[in-house]
Amino acid sequence: MDFCKKCGAVLVAKKEKTKTVLICRKCGYKVDDYKPMEIAESVDKNPLNDVIIIEKNEEYLPKTKVICPKCGNKEATWWLQQTRSADEAPTLFLRCTKCKHSWREYG
Repeated sequence: MDFCKKCGAVLVAKKEKTKTVLICRKCGYKVDDYKPMEIAESVDKNPLNDVIIIEKNEEYLPKTKVICPKCGNKEATWWLQQTRSADEAPTLFLRCTKCKHSWREYG
């Protein structure tokens, strides 16, 4: 992006015959030696080389004290998810830390 040397307005590109020039819409100032910028990028690295595989199936969710309806355990992980329209309350999902039973509570 270039600016006019006379009035400071933004210069816009305009095609004239075989070349592109920059022209000020406000005062008519013209830059004839404009060369469009070309950007090229090459990726030498494979993004899959940085994938980290975790062997353990651990959950990193917040925990709360609640009684599991299946096994009676007193701790579960929880997360919120918008399951209905945006103007309704989200659904609270819980998963027992012992038996992995999942259930939901509506807020």
